[in-house]
Amino acid sequence: MTLVNQLGPIHPELVLALGAMALLLFGVFTRETARNAELIGWGAIAVLLAAAVLVMRQPSGTDMLFDGVMRFDSFARFMKVVVALASAGTLLLSFNDMRDGKYLKFEYPILVLLATAGMMMMISANDLISLYLALELQSLSLYVMAAFRRDDVRSSEAGLKYFVLGALSSGMLLYGASMVYGFTGATKFADIATVALQPGAGRNIGLIFGLVFLLVGLAFKISAVPFHMWTPDVYQGAPTPVTAFFAAAPKAAAFALLTRVLIGALGGMKPQWQQIIVFLSIASMVLGAVAAIGQTNIKRLMAYSSIGNMGFVLVGLAAASPEGIEGVLIYLAIYLVMTLGTFAVILAMRREKGNVEEIDDLAGLAQTNPGMAATMALMMFSLAGIPPLAGFWGKYYVFLAAVKAQLWPLAIIGVIASVVGAFYYLRIIKVMYFDEAKGSFQRVYAREGFVMAAASLIILLGFLPFPLRQGGSLGDWIMGTAAAAARSLF
Repeated sequence: MTLVNQLGPIHPELVLALGAMALLLFGVFTRETARNAELIGWGAIAVLLAAAVLVMRQPSGTDMLFDGVMRFDSFARFMKVVVALASAGTLLLSFNDMRDGKYLKFEYPILVLLATAGMMMMISANDLISLYLALELQSLSLYVMAAFRRDDVRSSEAGLKYFVLGALSSGMLLYGASMVYGFTGATKFADIATVALQPGAGRNIGLIFGLVFLLVGLAFKISAVPFHMWTPDVYQGAPTPVTAFFAAAPKAAAFALLTRVLIGALGGMKPQWQQIIVFLSIASMVLGAVAAIGQTNIKRLMAYSSIGNMGFVLVGLAAASPEGIEGVLIYLAIYLVMTLGTFAVILAMRREKGNVEEIDDLAGLAQTNPGMAATMALMMFSLAGIPPLAGFWGKYYVFLAAVKAQLWPLAIIGVIASVVGAFYYLRIIKVMYFDEAKGSFQRVYAREGFVMAAASLIILLGFLPFPLRQGGSLGDWIMGTAAAAARSLF
C-alpha cells in the first residue's frame, strides 16, 4: 500500500492545508486588491467544498492513523461535512460586507481554511496531544480573525479579550490533560478508557480533577455557562462576517471534540461527568433565555441565543446514549443552518452609512422588504422551537433522549427555558411586522439572498413529511446519517 493510500482518511485535512498554502502564495505574489482577495475567497470556498466531497466519499467503517492518535469514523465524517459546509457558507456571506467596509483582505479566507483544518483534526482527535494541537491550530486563527478589522477599536478589543480568555482556557485544558495523563499513564483515548472502566476509577480524586479541568477548557470553547463571559463582547466587537463564522463552525467542532472525549475516553466515569454536564446545560439554557431579553444589539442577542442553544445540545450529551448523541448531531446540523440564515439577514441590514446592528432598525421591515422579513421570521420561529420547523425537531430529539435516560428534571427545565427564550425571538418578529418603519435597507446582494433562500427551504421543508422515518425528505437522510454516526462512538 502506497503512502498516499495510507493517508486516505486524512486527505480532506491535507487538501485544506495545501489549499491554504497555495492561496497564501497567490496572495503574496499578486497585487493586494479587493478583486484578488475575493478571487482567493472563491478559491477557499472551492477548497472547502472539495474537502467536504472527499469526506463524503470516504468508505464506511473506522480507520486509525498515526498509531491511533487520529480516529476516522462515521461520527467524524458527519461532523466534518457539517463544519466544512458551515465554513463555506459563512465565507460566502463575508465578501460584500468586507468590501463595503474596506477591509476585504486575502488573509481572511486563508485563516478560515486553517481554522477549518484545525476543526477537522479536532473532530478526529483520539489522543490528548493531537486534541491540544488541533485545538490550538483552530484557536490561533480565530484570535486573529476576531481582531481582523484593525482600524476598529471594538474589533481590536474583541480580539484581545478572546485571546486572553482563550489562552486561560487552553491552559486549564492542558493542565487537566496533564493530570489525566499523570493518573492514567496514557494519552490515547482508548487507553484512558481502559483505566476509567476499572473499579475505583470514579473515586480517584486526581483523575476527577483532571476531568474537571478538561471540561472547563472545552466548556469555554462552546461558550457554556459559567465560561461564556467572552461571547457577548466578542460577538458584538468582531466584524459581523467573523461573528457569523464564530457562531457556526467552531461551536460544532468544539462540541464534537467534547463528545468524543467524554464518550470515547471517559465513558467509564459517566456518573462523574454527567453531573457536570447537567449543571452546564441548565445554567446555559437559563442564562441564554433570560439574559437575552434585555438586549438591544442583535449580535449580542445572537450571542446569548448561542449560549442557550449550546445548553440544549448539552441535554443530549447528558443522556450519554446513542439516542442522545443522535439528537446532538441533528441539533447541531439544524442550528448551523438557522445561524447562517439569521446572519445572512444581519449582514443585509445595510444602509448608506454602513451596517446597522440594533434590533429597532428592523422596525417595519415587512413593509420595506417582505422577503427579508419572512426569512428572519422563519429563523426566529425555528430558533424558538415552533413546530413543524426544523428547530422544533432538534429540541424534540434531545429532550426525548433525556427523558429516556430518566433525566426528567433536565428535560422539563429545557422546555421551560425554551418557552422563556421564545419571548425575545418573537419580539424581533413583532418589531418587523408591527412597528412603524424606520426606512428601508439597501438592496440584498445575491449571495445573501441565496443563503437566505437555502436556509429557509431547509428549515421549512427539510424535516417534512412526518413521520420522519418514512418518505424521502432531507430530514430522513440527516437522521439516518446521524444515527449511524452516533452508534460509531459506542
